Amino acid sequence: MALNAGWPIIGWARTPVAPVGGALRHCQPHDLGAPLVRHLLAQAGLPADAVDAVVLGNALGAGGNPARLLALAAGLPERTQALTVDTQCCAGMDAVTQACGLLALGQAQVVLAGGAEAWSRAPIRMHRPGGTEAPQPYEQPAFTPWPTRDPDMLDAAADTAAHQALARSAQDAYALHSHAQACRLRTAPPPEIVPVAGLAHDAYPRALTPARAARMPAVRQRASAQGLDCSLSPLAIAPKADGAALLLLAHPAACRRWGLRPRAAWRDACTLGGAPEAPMLCAQQAALALLRRHALAPAALGAVELHDAFAAQGLAFAAALGLPWQALNAEGSGLARGHPIGASGAIALVRALARRAAVAATQPQALALACVAGAGGLGSATLLGAWNDPND
Repeated sequence: MALNAGWPIIGWARTPVAPVGGALRHCQPHDLGAPLVRHLLAQAGLPADAVDAVVLGNALGAGGNPARLLALAAGLPERTQALTVDTQCCAGMDAVTQACGLLALGQAQVVLAGGAEAWSRAPIRMHRPGGTEAPQPYEQPAFTPWPTRDPDMLDAAADTAAHQALARSAQDAYALHSHAQACRLRTAPPPEIVPVAGLAHDAYPRALTPARAARMPAVRQRASAQGLDCSLSPLAIAPKADGAALLLLAHPAACRRWGLRPRAAWRDACTLGGAPEAPMLCAQQAALALLRRHALAPAALGAVELHDAFAAQGLAFAAALGLPWQALNAEGSGLARGHPIGASGAIALVRALARRAAVAATQPQALALACVAGAGGLGSATLLGAWNDPND
């Protein structure tokens, strides 16, 4: 197979995204993922025993192997490989990259990959002390061995805003735009969404006004070196959420065996590390490295999806790629949907695939880019395109 042909993507799907404590609050990760597995197999006309592996991103499961639970809950064969990936916010996207590695190594012919996060059901975390000390609960684990280089994510976002002189008003405008775009999908949910627990659309997007946004109290106060108000408002932060997304990928030989018709191709990906204290910038670093590898100009892309946990991240990303920020996330983003950590990268992939499919009628060879950054200083970017079988 030619190096640039990539790997066939047979289908993609996601659940709605709901805030923690909302409509998906009773679901475990496998409860969210199993309907997607069944949907994708039925859509492709594949029997369950055709699946060789499940690779699942999950950040809050506190150990175990959520991928194995998903494989069994979805009725896949007991022989199915099950690998869980935890690179925090990057996990859902990195799981798809790992799945392509299985295809490339000949370890699997058909793989389901993505992410699932049930933040509402996440285990309560506690540090086990030594001696007779009482256990200490914690919300955020350590992401570096150095506390001074391991900021709270709200502080990291606020610091990015201040260092890059991103005004609060600009952050709020970005977030308001994201909500407005996402609200358009409430009345006509896209076909990528598989209803779960009675929910058929993303629950969080809402109509907001600039005046209401301006009245929200700052979560973190910051100012640029020039004295510009760069504070972080609640509107500029993606809420904690539950959700899942999966891709069905296959080796070209499996496509011929099962009569599968690829809808797109995974072309390439870049995952890298950056400064732990500046995680907001890592998605753009991965994106730029991937685009340089293929000598691609950002403006030539048919769609760009960034999971933006913070508005400051989205503004910095757009500036780094030389794009207007309105060019990102054409139908809303993580700010408007929510942030199911281990699934967010996979949801960005599904959104990018859906957008690429929408423009393919007039631009059959259009490329799409999906990106995400993770705590600890990680970034992932994936390039998607049309499947051009090198054997044809």
